Amino acid sequence: MPPFGHVVLIGMPAAGKSTVGVLLAKRLNFSFLDTDLVIHRREGKSLRELIREHGPEGFCRLEERHVLSLSFAGCVVAPGGSVVYREAAMRHLRQGGISVYLMLSAERLKERLADLDARGVVIAPGRGLEELWAERDPLYRRAADLVVATDGLTPDQVVGRLLAVLGPASFAAP
Repeated sequence: MPPFGHVVLIGMPAAGKSTVGVLLAKRLNFSFLDTDLVIHRREGKSLRELIREHGPEGFCRLEERHVLSLSFAGCVVAPGGSVVYREAAMRHLRQGGISVYLMLSAERLKERLADLDARGVVIAPGRGLEELWAERDPLYRRAADLVVATDGLTPDQVVGRLLAVLGPASFAAP
């Protein structure tokens, strides 16, 4: 397997991208980058405020602009769950790296994510969590080099699976 300069963890909100990302970054001696935090810091507003202000489509354009401005070498990246809607952003995230879909079932997701609005999730008005999962799951699968089912696994177990499949030797030094 060729070396990868970075790892991108994609998936639904509450799938564990940030938690797993921090642990994986430590194991690989990489930096960790959460694009939602970058957007929040740069814009000076919460994701919820930005989604309300710009609407779902406008927020996705804003998210794409920020993602396209970032460099990922030597990082484990946890982008927002909606990044998968923007093809240019996904291409940029995957360039030189490997994309891993942390797949959490709709049932487990409902347990973890009770309030979509409070979390700042991009979702069309009137749609529910199950509809959002059904819409995004095929997009994540298409964008992923690897799918890891995380139901019933601890974050450490997810990291273990990733390292077992990819092996530390698969990653280029930053």
